[in-house]
Amino acid sequence: MNKIEKYTKIGNLSVSEELYKFINEELIPETKINQKDFWEKFDLIVHQLTPENKKLIKIREKMQMDIDAWHIENPNINKKEYEKFLTKIGYLTKTGPDFKIETKNIDQEISSIAAPQLVVPIMNSRYALNAANARWMSLYDSLYGTDVIESDESASERYDPERGEEVIKFTKKFLDQHFTLKKNSWSQVSEIIIEKKNLILNLINEKTTIKDSNKFIGYRGKTNKPSAIILKNNNLHVEVIINPDAFSAKSDPAGISDIILESAVTTICDHEDSVAGVDAKDKVLGYRNWLGLMKGNLKAEFEKNGKKLVRKLNPDRKFLKKNGELSYLHGRSLLLNRNVGHLMTNPSILLSDGSEIPEGIMDAFIISVACLHDIKIRKNSRNGSIYIVKPKMHGPEEARFTDLIFSKVESAIGLKKNTIKCGIMDEERRTSVNLKECIRALKHRVFFINTGFLDRTGDEMHTSMEAGPMIKKGDMKTSSWINAYENNNVDIGLACGFSGLAQIGKGMWAMPDKMSDMMKQKISHLEAGANCAWVPSPTAAALHSLHYHEIDVFKIHKQLKKRKKTQVSNLLNIPIIKNPNWSLEDINKEVSNSAQTILGYVVRWIDQGIGCSKVPDINNIGLMEDRATLRISSQHIANWLHHGICSKKQVLEILKKMAKVVDKQNTNDPLYKSMSPEYDKSIAFKTACELIFQGRHQPSGYTEPLLHLNRIIKKN
Repeated sequence: MNKIEKYTKIGNLSVSEELYKFINEELIPETKINQKDFWEKFDLIVHQLTPENKKLIKIREKMQMDIDAWHIENPNINKKEYEKFLTKIGYLTKTGPDFKIETKNIDQEISSIAAPQLVVPIMNSRYALNAANARWMSLYDSLYGTDVIESDESASERYDPERGEEVIKFTKKFLDQHFTLKKNSWSQVSEIIIEKKNLILNLINEKTTIKDSNKFIGYRGKTNKPSAIILKNNNLHVEVIINPDAFSAKSDPAGISDIILESAVTTICDHEDSVAGVDAKDKVLGYRNWLGLMKGNLKAEFEKNGKKLVRKLNPDRKFLKKNGELSYLHGRSLLLNRNVGHLMTNPSILLSDGSEIPEGIMDAFIISVACLHDIKIRKNSRNGSIYIVKPKMHGPEEARFTDLIFSKVESAIGLKKNTIKCGIMDEERRTSVNLKECIRALKHRVFFINTGFLDRTGDEMHTSMEAGPMIKKGDMKTSSWINAYENNNVDIGLACGFSGLAQIGKGMWAMPDKMSDMMKQKISHLEAGANCAWVPSPTAAALHSLHYHEIDVFKIHKQLKKRKKTQVSNLLNIPIIKNPNWSLEDINKEVSNSAQTILGYVVRWIDQGIGCSKVPDINNIGLMEDRATLRISSQHIANWLHHGICSKKQVLEILKKMAKVVDKQNTNDPLYKSMSPEYDKSIAFKTACELIFQGRHQPSGYTEPLLHLNRIIKKN
């Protein structure tokens, strides 16, 4: 228990004073909810649901014990016998008849627009606002400020005219490719006007227009002198900004000063893997930011370059249709909320027996009540829906429990059934192999499935811990199970009617400084059938959006429906190595890489409460790290320790060596506290060691229990 929490008794609950005040004074007012009624229903439902929650966690533990025992008794795996065993213990469930999902009132951002998806830690208001506003991003800025265009001045603060010209050339090629002119090229356009509801582009000696007139949507300004024209391709809007007086337009014959791309069409506001929410103070911070987003009044004040700035939500974007009629484009990303999974509890509220509340149940209630404010004003979901992404579910039983939680919440706060939509994170092995049945359990709510390669790999390692030593982390991406897993997710989603109704997502690009590499590689997510894929920043969203102009994902869906479906048995190919012949140098290199990653992430989590950040790896390449990457690295070393690939003494020496590296990498952070040389006094270093040396015994290999425990110790 967090010793600094102060509680108020309300019914059978002991509620943190800070949370109690927030709910009563900020959350509930302006809704139709009666305060007394809310607490009575909340109290009753939480005590009804908690025993089932605990039962499901016990099932996880029992299954893991059974699997461990089976592998010990069967060192040479017979695939058919293995599958029989998994079926016997209920790990593999019977697949029912074909069906289609029946989710209603889905917003177009999810159903019909294929686009990048941002994930942002909800506890940081500035980041949350940046993400919400990242629906519209400057292509000029995104190109100039990244390595997509190479030049000697790419890292310089001084403006490079040649680099600027390359940016303009790039954008003109983009316009030529997707908004092709009947004659010549966009680079030759000297004037842009609207005549008789048509887009007219003046060249040096003649006029032209775009080949597909339907791609011209409207404009801003005057017909003979527009300030912007609005184009549309693959359901994504593009604004061509015309301002001859702007610095960026000086060398442009048409006076084009920027290209504004519809970019992060949806954003996941994360209460889970990317935050460090261990107590009431942390949870209220996240809840308050979400409430501000739902009310539309969230602000962030900060100082940059000596100037005080205020950030708030962008308004919708006005424009005139071809016929001159006033219209609007949504100004912000559609916001989804990732709740906590079924495992974790939180000291914000204590139940009648003194135990902590299941955090996922608390999240579902408070997040949904906050959404009542948006349902009234319809600034986020135009269709009056609530979108909650549910992570770390293990199999259909847990999916059904999620449905039950949401049903209870809806009933308690006066919502129509199935108002709360559910996104399924396909990131645990028992969900992957039973995905169709997990979707069936949520067929009236599901709006999203997403492959989480990182967490899924962590669960793969933990589930099969006793099967043998795992292959190297870098080899996981090309192993047979991962290909089967990625393909199965798409196959099942398409078979269940997701195309044109729900999202099929793919995972995060983890290198925010490597945008050139992202542009070369991440298009593969669309080719694989993803109508959304995760990006780590607004800039990455802008650049990744170019891929969705290039590929019509819904056409890809039609092609993929015809391919041979993935066999579930292929997902059960365990990535172990029978006869490892790695040298000591190879082993030390692998362990060092993981140890450095663990320490770089954990030290910020424990000491500063930073749940997601760009952490330099052993080669000083900044990688986006969250609990999923931590889960992989800690479970991998734990597995190698268990099977004698490395020793505890060896790993501890490497950890101390890597701690010095991490300390050096953080010398410019005034809030940073070194782990070396007094390792025993560093709670962060202690936590990193526990994650590895106790990793085999952590539930499903999750890192949250140890992180939360040690963060609370640090705070106290």
